[in-house]
Amino acid sequence: MPTRLSVNINKIATLRNARGGNNPNVVKTAVDAQLFGAEGITVHPRPDERHITYKDVMDIKPIITTEFNIEGNPSEKKFVDIVLAAIPNQVTLVPDASQQLTSDHGWDTIQHKDFLIEMIGTFKKAGIRVSIFVDPDLKMVEAAAKTNTDRIELYTKSYACMFAAGHQEKAIQPYIAAAALAHKLGLGINAGHDLNLHNLRYFKQHIKHLDEVSIGHALICDSLYLGIENTIQLYKRQLQIAE
Repeated sequence: MPTRLSVNINKIATLRNARGGNNPNVVKTAVDAQLFGAEGITVHPRPDERHITYKDVMDIKPIITTEFNIEGNPSEKKFVDIVLAAIPNQVTLVPDASQQLTSDHGWDTIQHKDFLIEMIGTFKKAGIRVSIFVDPDLKMVEAAAKTNTDRIELYTKSYACMFAAGHQEKAIQPYIAAAALAHKLGLGINAGHDLNLHNLRYFKQHIKHLDEVSIGHALICDSLYLGIENTIQLYKRQLQIAE
């Protein structure tokens, strides 16, 4: 099955919020992204609403036909409430602090096992597929399988940094092992963070059973030069070439 590209549109909201008003239009961007080939739309509303707002979430949900993925920390009640109100196709649970600039680590699925089981159960009861953010650590992957999550999302920051430094083979090895174990344990596999046009193909070529990649910052930056329609197609091509 081909790997799906989910476009994270948080940075579009950041640009809009910098000036006020509704330019660029976040909802229109979501609709256009799916028309341009995105197989999913990802948003990550944070408590301070510094980019995607809770209103954005509710405005986007009824107007798109592709998969909708909402990321966030379920320790925030407001996040749980908005997910249960929107009922997206997927919720991705990340262990971000409330004022954190961006996601920078996966869950300790051993320490937080009981909490994750509770929250995953809440979302799955509502019919929402659940993915949890994890580092490429075999112990964390093994423990993730015991939380009843549907998928894991491999946090790819370390891969991207090592790849950029020229250590591609060393960079990919922990992810190959983590993905193989996840698949063996019956988990779906997503990936995201700092994946870009330079490192995406290599990642896809080496990670079997990759269901979805979620890409925002790099894709939106590329679109400033290349145009968003062309950029989405270029990212999809990296995934398709690697099939």
